This record gives sequence, C-alpha cells and structure tokens, in this order.
Amino acid sequence: MPAFLHAFGAHLPERIVTNEEIGARVGKAAEWIENASGIRERRWAAPETTVADLALAAAQDCLRNAAVDVSSLGMIVVASGSGARGFPGPAAEVAARLGLEGTPAMDVPMASAGSLFGLVLASRMAEAVGDVLVIGAEKMSAVIERGPLDANTAVLFGDGAGAALVSSRQGRWEIIDAALHTDGQFRADLAWDGSSALHMNGLSVIMQAARKIPGAISEVLARQNVAAADVQAFLLHQANQNLLVRVAKALGVAPEKVVSNVARYGNTSSASMLIAASEWAAGNPPAGDVVFGAFGAGFHWGALLARSR
Repeated sequence: MPAFLHAFGAHLPERIVTNEEIGARVGKAAEWIENASGIRERRWAAPETTVADLALAAAQDCLRNAAVDVSSLGMIVVASGSGARGFPGPAAEVAARLGLEGTPAMDVPMASAGSLFGLVLASRMAEAVGDVLVIGAEKMSAVIERGPLDANTAVLFGDGAGAALVSSRQGRWEIIDAALHTDGQFRADLAWDGSSALHMNGLSVIMQAARKIPGAISEVLARQNVAAADVQAFLLHQANQNLLVRVAKALGVAPEKVVSNVARYGNTSSASMLIAASEWAAGNPPAGDVVFGAFGAGFHWGALLARSR
C-alpha cells in the first residue's frame, strides 16, 4: 500500500543571530561568513529551551496544517543529533506533551540526515500503525557553545524544528521511491560526543556530500525513469548555499529548483530539510514531482521521490 505526505510544519526561535554578532565572537567579518556559506543570519533558542520544546512546537504546527487531531497518530519519530546524550531521548517527552498514551515514539539520533531516514521509516510503517508524525529538531547553538568557538563551524549552525505527517491514507504527495545509504569509514570526519567541541573535517564533508546527495537522487530518479529536469523542486538538507549550488550543477538543473532558506536560518541539521519543505509547501506549489535529499554525520545519506497530481 502506498504512503503519502499530507502536510509539513516548522518552528524557529525568535532570536536572530546576525553574521555581525557571531563574526565578532570568532574574529570574522560578516561578509566573509556570507561569502563562505551563503548564510546571513540564524536563529538561536533561549538557554532554557530544549530540543523537545522545539519539536513539540513543530509537531503542533504540522498537525494544524494537516487538519488532523493528535489522537489519529499511530507513531512519532523524532530525529535529532543535538538531543541530550543519554536516555530517554526527546521522542517520549514529545509524545507525553502531545497527550498521547501508549503510542510508540522513536528517537533517531542522527545529525542532518535524520529526518530523511525518518520519512522513509514512516513510509514503511504507515500501513501498520496509521498516521506517523516525523519531526526533526535541533538545538545546534548548544553544541557549538560546548567548546571554544571554531570560526569554521560556529558560523554555520542554527536552531529549529520541522515536521511532516505521513500516512497510508490518500494525501497530497505520494511517496514513490527512496534510497538510503551509510558509509561508516568516514564517521570521525563529522562527530560530536555530547561534551566537547564539534569536530568537522570540512573538506571531507563537502566533497562527500557533493557527490553522494546527487548520486542518491540520480539513483532514485533512474529507477522511476524521471529526468532531473522534470522535477518540480529539490528539498535538501540546508548545509550551506555552496553545497546546494554544487548539487544543482551535478544534477544539471537550475539552482532555483533547489529550495534554499539557509541564508535566513543557517544549518539546522536534521531540522533543515523539513523546515524548507514547510516553507515550500506554504507557497501552494503546483502538482508534480519533488525530491528530498540529505547527507549527514555517519556518513548517512539518501533521497526520496514524492509526487502530487
């Protein structure tokens, strides 16, 4: 039985951190940050705000947009690479605060690619459990504040959450196909142990992402005999603007087909793809094919093709 995407939701903290503000802390000019990443500003949550707080707000927004009651949910999946280390993860708290009792809630502790993996999991589970709410929520400001600020990473990240409702009920976008991959030999190139500073081998990450995202997208499109040029929009993990442009070039599509909000929100890790999807869907896009894609620590990556008629 096919699965469908019904609606998206998002939540961004109110506080805007400009390039001037973060640049002053790391000794970089605002122009250098924008030229290097395409980012002009990002949102940071208040110190007392948790990943679960962000996730709950995005979940509620998604349920409003889908016009469904929380009681219809058969499962919750919360993807976060910045959630507190240890257990339980944020999924159980989100389920409780939504008022659910007995509904399974699963954590996907995966940075950047977590919401994509969550969507694919939800598409497989929807027939058995009913509506599945997938949430990507990240408080990356807390991660970068853990150690001495590194100009190469501190300027990139923001906080936020996105959500999507997946169901076997007929919906707006049918999930057609997906591909997921992992290559653990590069796991040390992007890592955070929960207590010390984030470690990122920037050259390795950008080189691998620039190859693997278009590779996974091409894999899925080839199986479905869909040309990249015929895809209406590409909703990708918002790592930085340079990567989005490189993916567009590799696929041979116009850069404007790759939805981008990284200039306003920075890299919100596993939240970014669903935040971008929420803003895109709010624009009432026409019918057609849309591709989701992500790459993250692990390395984990993949792509998903959805279609509206």
